[in-house]
Amino acid sequence: MIKIVAIALVATFLALIVKEQKPNLAFLLIVFVGCSIFLFLADKIYEIILMLEKIAVNANVNTVYLETILKIIGIAYIAEFASQITKDAGQGSLASKIELSGKILILAMAIPILTVIIETIIQMLPS
Repeated sequence: MIKIVAIALVATFLALIVKEQKPNLAFLLIVFVGCSIFLFLADKIYEIILMLEKIAVNANVNTVYLETILKIIGIAYIAEFASQITKDAGQGSLASKIELSGKILILAMAIPILTVIIETIIQMLPS
């Protein structure tokens, strides 16, 4: 975490210095560093996914549900990342559209899981 914070702070200070002369270059620097931090975390994300898959197999959970949940989490993170970059570029309206799109995609992907949960609850209720 210290490495990430250090890289982010250095990039922030550089961007503040460069922003006065070349605002476009400062923005590109911030986007590059943001993507680099994300790629730096890719190994950790992979480890988390493997751990969740092992837990799902041990608990006899259908892997389709785990895959769907991981996709939903991925959509949430990607939408948030894209929204923040778009806000940094001064495009708040477009950032709102990205957030809305992410929410709609999450809802669409969650419908099969919600259906199974509702059917399970209905089966548990006495007739």
